[in-house]
Amino acid sequence: MSDPERIVVRMRSHGRALVVPAVLLCGIAFGTTFALGRVAWPLWDVVIWTAAVVLAVVLCVVPTLAWLSRRVVVTSRRVIVRSAFGGSKRDVPLARIHDVTLRRHGVQAVLGSGDVLLSTGGDQPVTLADMPSASLVQRTLSDLVALTPGAVVADGAPRTEDLA
Repeated sequence: MSDPERIVVRMRSHGRALVVPAVLLCGIAFGTTFALGRVAWPLWDVVIWTAAVVLAVVLCVVPTLAWLSRRVVVTSRRVIVRSAFGGSKRDVPLARIHDVTLRRHGVQAVLGSGDVLLSTGGDQPVTLADMPSASLVQRTLSDLVALTPGAVVADGAPRTEDLA
């Protein structure tokens, strides 16, 4: 009998995605307090508050909720990529993955994050975008793929323990 599927790790993309919304929220708060009471028009304060709320929702709340809705779950049998806003869910069985690659750009290298690419033999690899501790994620996924029965190693040959 096979082992039950276990959750190995749950992840989100790197938290630096929240820096811009946080800075914008501070800017909106500063701009709002600066603009209140500057004009003698009676509806000026209502216009400023309305603009501040709309800007805060569009530039701060929506990106934060989008970040919170994207999740990657790695189990002992598959990788699940979920996005609640788009309603998308992608399952990749570990047995289909034949290569796990790490790609880093500029700031990602400094912060230790990166994009983890899962090659499944299809046209486009599955990308786990901007994962924190990307090298650890890559090593963990590589180890899980190597331990998966029926998995194919990077050179395309079945593992020797699968042949016995």
